[in-house]
Parts: sequence; structure tokens; C-alpha cells
Amino acid sequence: MALDIPGATHVHSGKVRDLYSYGDHYLMVASDRISAYDFSLEPPIPDKGEILTRVSLWWFDQLSPLVPHHVVSTEVPEVVAGRALLVEKLDMFPVECVVRGYLTGSGLADYQATGEVCGVPLPAGLVDGDRLPEPIFTPATKAAFGEHDENVSFEQVAATIGQEAATRLRDLSLGIYNLAERTARERGIILADTKLEFGAREDGTIVLADEVLTPDSSRFWPADEWEPGRAQSSFDKQIVRNWLTSSASGWDRRGEAPPPRLPDEIVERTRARYIEAFERLTGQTW
Repeated sequence: MALDIPGATHVHSGKVRDLYSYGDHYLMVASDRISAYDFSLEPPIPDKGEILTRVSLWWFDQLSPLVPHHVVSTEVPEVVAGRALLVEKLDMFPVECVVRGYLTGSGLADYQATGEVCGVPLPAGLVDGDRLPEPIFTPATKAAFGEHDENVSFEQVAATIGQEAATRLRDLSLGIYNLAERTARERGIILADTKLEFGAREDGTIVLADEVLTPDSSRFWPADEWEPGRAQSSFDKQIVRNWLTSSASGWDRRGEAPPPRLPDEIVERTRARYIEAFERLTGQTW
């Protein structure tokens, strides 16, 4: 999985990104890998790593008035040009900062079971895809690859990292979501929810890190197709998820066998969806 990059030492590989120590900084490389249901799938999606990198860079620029980010430079070794960033080495907070403006996914499952999401009570009668009365902060623990992130309450986060830091992360996350939601809506896209990660510099400054507001870390829905009460069309890997759980794949998600290889048609449709999200959000041409 790790690449041989001159001057770089491999530190960690996640579902999509590979991290290398590179002098005083990290080299964060976005691969073309795609995962679903905690499996890494084959084949990869062509250009996905570069698309995610360019989307993140665009959002970091939009969000800079709210919070500093970890990007130091886009000047990277040629072997990973276009899909890697030189970033700060930070003390990362052990929490996934999730903000939901709409009810779906694991939030919907929690709501249906308890009437709450991460300890936040919600009105009765909501259905899949409903817009929430206001965005809510619904953090999760970071899980190792192959394990599920676990939704937790704000109080549990505060007990782990302290009340002051937890409050700051919640406020920053909600501020980022609100700005991004308005920005995406202007482009005909609904930002249903997003996952953010933060770290701290040595002086205590909180910095936005990892990727930000990409189709991998967020649910983007076409605004003109939004219809609560059903699963929404989306600008992400939902095409892959839908195929995997369909009879066409022949895969039993509850079984022990890994998922089958993705058909060429699913790969191409997924790539096209990522490109469409990039172009609609940024106004740039791929």
C-alpha cells in the first residue's frame, strides 16, 4: 500500500489516505482506493485521489476566515503530484467531529431507536432525508480500519479531551457546516452531513486537518432531487454501496466473504459522480 517516495517515511495508511513523515511536515497522499462497509474494494476509482485533494484545497480556501488549516504546500514529490499535500504535524484530537443538518445514515438509525442522535433529542415523526430544525453536533470515536466509528455524546467527548476543547470543536464544526451548507446550496447541492477532524499546534491553536467537505467525508445531495421519506440520490460512493447490496453483486453483507470486484460500469459511474461534484462545487472544469 505504501509508496517508495524519496525522503519520505511511511507512518500510517487509512481507508483512502497514506501518511508519510517528510522532514518537518507530513506528506498526506490521497489514493484512488474506495471503501464501503469497512472493506477496501477493487479496482480503485481512477482520478479519485486527485479529485478529493482538489476539493479539499478549494474548501480550505473558503473556510480560511473561520479556522486555520494544516496545508503547508502543494509542492510535493512528482510521484504523488496532484494528489498529495504537505501538511503540518499536529496533535490530533481523538474524535470525529460530525455535523448533521439532515437525518439519514447512522443518525437515522439512532433516532429510530431512541428519538435522539448522540444524546440530542429530535422532534417526533422525522423520516429519512428530513431537514433538521437546526444542525446538530454528533461526534464519533475514531475507529481502526475494519471497525465501525461509534457515535458518542458531547459529554463523552468533553470527558475525553476536556470541556473547553470539546466546546471549541463543537462551535468550530457547526460554524464550518453552516458556511459550507450555504455555499453548497448556492450551487444546487445539499450538504446533508459532514465529518471533520482537528488538531492542535504546540501553542494550542486548533487547526482544521485531514480532508474537508469531500464526497468521501460528506453527504452531498442534488437539491432538485431531494425528497424526504426515501434514500436520496447523492454525489458520493452510494453507487458502489447500492450495487454491493443489490442482487446483481451476489454479495451477502452479513456473511464472511469479502465483496466482489466492482464492474467497470460501476467504477466509471462512480468516477463521473465524483467529477460532477467537484465541478458543481468549485465551478472548475476537470
